[in-house]
Amino acid sequence: MARVMLGVKGMNTKDRMAKVEALLLEVDGINKVRAQLDQQVAVEYDEHEITTMDIIRPLRSKGLSAGMV
Repeated sequence: MARVMLGVKGMNTKDRMAKVEALLLEVDGINKVRAQLDQQVAVEYDEHEITTMDIIRPLRSKGLSAGMV
C-alpha cells in the first residue's frame, strides 16, 4: 500500500471535497481518500495496480488542477 498527498485547486468547500472523494474512489486500486479544506487530498492506493498519474488524471479530466504536494 502506498500513500500520496495531492493538491487540488478549487476544492475549498465540503461539497467539492465530497465530489473529489467520490471521483477518486471510483478508480480501481484506490483504497482510501481523505480530502481536506486546505485543498489537499490524502490517497491510499495499491502501487502495484496504479500510478500517481492514474490518480491525478481523473481530476484533471474534470477540469481540476491537481498535482503532487
